[in-house]
Amino acid sequence: MSLLSQLVFPILLGGFAILDEGDFDDVVTYFVPLVLAVVGANILFAYLRWRRLTYTVGEADIRVESGVLSRSARSVPYERIQDVSLEQKPIPRLFGLVEVKFETGAGGGDDIALTYLPASEGERLRELVRSLREEGAVAQVGGDNLAPAEQAQVLFAMSPKRVVTFGLFEFSLAIVAVLGGLAQQFDVLLPFEIWDWRAWREQLAGPGQWLAGLGSLAQAIGIMVAFGSLLLVGVATGVTRTALREWGFRLERSDKGLRRRRGLLTRTDLVMPVHRVQALRIGTGLVRRLFGWHSLKLVSLASDSGSANHEAVPFAQMEEIAPVVAETGFTLPGDGIEWHRAMPAYRIDGFLLGLAAMSAIAIGAALLGRADLALLLPLLGGLWFGTHEYLRWRWDLHAIGPSQLYVRHGWFAPSLAIAAREKLQSVEIVRNPLARLRGYADVHFGLAGGRLRMRGVALADAWRIREAVLESMAEQDFSDVIESRAVRD
Repeated sequence: MSLLSQLVFPILLGGFAILDEGDFDDVVTYFVPLVLAVVGANILFAYLRWRRLTYTVGEADIRVESGVLSRSARSVPYERIQDVSLEQKPIPRLFGLVEVKFETGAGGGDDIALTYLPASEGERLRELVRSLREEGAVAQVGGDNLAPAEQAQVLFAMSPKRVVTFGLFEFSLAIVAVLGGLAQQFDVLLPFEIWDWRAWREQLAGPGQWLAGLGSLAQAIGIMVAFGSLLLVGVATGVTRTALREWGFRLERSDKGLRRRRGLLTRTDLVMPVHRVQALRIGTGLVRRLFGWHSLKLVSLASDSGSANHEAVPFAQMEEIAPVVAETGFTLPGDGIEWHRAMPAYRIDGFLLGLAAMSAIAIGAALLGRADLALLLPLLGGLWFGTHEYLRWRWDLHAIGPSQLYVRHGWFAPSLAIAAREKLQSVEIVRNPLARLRGYADVHFGLAGGRLRMRGVALADAWRIREAVLESMAEQDFSDVIESRAVRD
């Protein structure tokens, strides 16, 4: 199925190319048999690959063997598996098939993926692997003695109205640019030049050419129509993409963790074990924060990059996010927390470095005879970098509590990161030559998924934070934290 989906676009392009030359006989004589042969070969190869794909659930690991001509075998111990997720793409979903992914949190992504299994077998395999991993219950390999899961508690769900509202904030200029490029490539199908505003004015004028006689007003109307069309396309695209991804979103608290299901065509079923969550990220956007909308992501051991963070609540008000945060064992910052800013020297240095870069460009413009740019660039650069560093000084904050770290970042699209001190993997103090001269440092914290940093911290405070976090990390072994939390969950 995946091989056939990759052939659709090349086949369509080839068919359009032949039809563009106007020879329909070539399509019937050569192109159609070629397409049938390629499709048949891909179906045969996919069948052979499926027949040669086998998996074995052992006492200590799961083993997958694959390959037609050359065989390969991969084995992953249960203690290395961080999560098992199910995914249903549109065509497999019609046949009741799922893709089972075993995530280890390694930098390479999913170590093992079984494509495709019946939905019931995928669910059974997920529960079985988790039981073997967490309990060492080798006797359950038969698969018929699994304990029934407790009744799931719904923590957050998105109605169709909420999904559409979310889509209105997902306006995509990238899609508009792609559509514009496609329109330019296929403008031969239109009876006029697509980028000629005069041609559009004549098309909109209709009988009598009444719009053509409006002069500059016609140009203004044309610009408004073009802008409105782009806006409509961007909004429609955002709503469509969001609906395909988030339709039927449902977050539940089960006996295994937080279970998230979503998707209209491609349906995903993911369980996020609570005891493996290292940090939370609460974010918003420039426009959506005016309406109080935020998102919540979980940074866990199953995340191998910043983009792999598990989205627990994609679009909600803070009063809806707070109960989910409580379920993870984290706490939101209270009124009594003591926030700290970066050193003023750090922000001043950022301003001076930006201004120096703009001045260097201005000198180059002056040497090329552009005196206007030589005067304008430092002025605009100083205004921008000064405003930017001031706003970052106001909005970027950090704090350290008895068991958690808090980092606020950004003024354009602010975000809040909350990390458990005992679950951090490392603490690093970073100082470049300028920082060493000015007496500040950056503090980097190790996470399995993404990055967590405090920038421009006074050197004495940086060492104090480092020692406090290291003390929390040393109080209890990380694997013991996972095991103890697993028992409580």
